[in-house]
Amino acid sequence: MEPIQNAMVYVVDDDTGVRDALAWLLRSRRLQSETFGSGEAFDARMGEQFEVRAPSCLLLDVRMSGMSGLSLFEKLIDYGLLPVLPVIFLTGHADVPTAVAAVKKGAFDFCEKPFSDNALVDRVEQALALSAAALNQYSQASSLQARLTGLTERERDVMRLVVDGLPNKLVADQLDISVRTVEVHRSRVFEKMGVKSAVELANVLRSA
Repeated sequence: MEPIQNAMVYVVDDDTGVRDALAWLLRSRRLQSETFGSGEAFDARMGEQFEVRAPSCLLLDVRMSGMSGLSLFEKLIDYGLLPVLPVIFLTGHADVPTAVAAVKKGAFDFCEKPFSDNALVDRVEQALALSAAALNQYSQASSLQARLTGLTERERDVMRLVVDGLPNKLVADQLDISVRTVEVHRSRVFEKMGVKSAVELANVLRSA
């Protein structure tokens, strides 16, 4: 699998040796990483207007001094970051039930220590692909919302009836305007929404 451009892997583990080893492993697979020695440190990073703009994932140790990995994970859920920041838990054998419970809550996966380097990086790359897909979906939704916001109230009325399949004459009758006015509004709706037909417009709105 080719490395995803501009991807970032965040590593949160209170063991310096583990952090360094993971950073080296990720570099060997041409993946950037940023490491944190505690849950509190990463939580502080999130507090600095944190925003996931590139495909990212988080390697998170379950058991740490101070804030546990599970506590940090709960904060990620509250921040609404999971779709764009998949979490892979790093866990010892005793913590497997905890990690499994976290997966049921939305974590991407867990890797039991000692883990296979190749298996771990494979899962990281899959998590990054998921993050990229989520970011793309969010971007498309934001773009659509911006285009909808640019419509006038009358254009929205015309769009709704056009999408329902009504011809211009019936749209004009329902809105008590002329057919020519409907044609003008319809043309403007198509232009603002970046489509060329009523079918294409319906598909764009359906995919939102």
